[in-house]
Amino acid sequence: MQTLSEMAVDVLTTADGREKTAKSRAYAARWFDARAAGEEIPIGTATPPLRPARPEAPALLDPREVPKRKPGSPQGRIALLHAVAHIELNAVDLHWDIIPRFAATPLPPGFYDDWVKAADEESKHFNLMCDCLEEAGSHYGALPAHAGMWRAAEDTAEDLFGRLAVVPMVLEARGLDVTPGMIEIFRKAGADSAVAALETIYAEEVGHVAYGSKWYHFLCGRHDVDPLPQFHALVRHYFKGALKPPFNEEKRAEAGLAPDFYWPLAGEPRP
Repeated sequence: MQTLSEMAVDVLTTADGREKTAKSRAYAARWFDARAAGEEIPIGTATPPLRPARPEAPALLDPREVPKRKPGSPQGRIALLHAVAHIELNAVDLHWDIIPRFAATPLPPGFYDDWVKAADEESKHFNLMCDCLEEAGSHYGALPAHAGMWRAAEDTAEDLFGRLAVVPMVLEARGLDVTPGMIEIFRKAGADSAVAALETIYAEEVGHVAYGSKWYHFLCGRHDVDPLPQFHALVRHYFKGALKPPFNEEKRAEAGLAPDFYWPLAGEPRP
């Protein structure tokens, strides 16, 4: 029987975005079907690549070299959709990577349930963005993309505390801050498909941040660590620069992130 770690590595080593997400969704369905039937798929062990496979396009550039486009134009909105598609593809890999990367750490079945579900939803999000790009006459790979998206995964490859703090609790929480503004851009443009897709992403990303917060606090409890100073130390170590307000305090609270976790990292006092 294929283990969950082997499934994860198969996703991580598949380059094409649509093929990667098809495998991701099929493996997620297999996992949850087995769980519902009372069958056990072993977590197992498998060696994840340091970097996931990627298609030849888009070209991956240093963040400073990615062209800036104003979202008020059709070309700018395509660039925004493309950027979100790239983020979602990286998120698929991030959520599968955490399974084999830390398979040696004993964790409850719910840990795997949460990250398989998150990977499945990120796969759906990537496909929604690709559909919107194609509706707009473009496609994923048509524009260059941010090369630094995987850096947090590499930096935290040996630190589960760090991975949970930086990926869901910082990077994905940032998505909760900026997505409402993106939705408004597409609503003003009458782009109903993009609005619906982004609203789906917005609703489901709250859960992904919540998974990070839940399992971070679980580990802190297991190791008798105070979560707040530990979080601040991890983010200062692994995340370059201050966190950027304004923060979506309502959605962050819904995901289990209290203001005293992120405001002290913003480099300015809370208003």
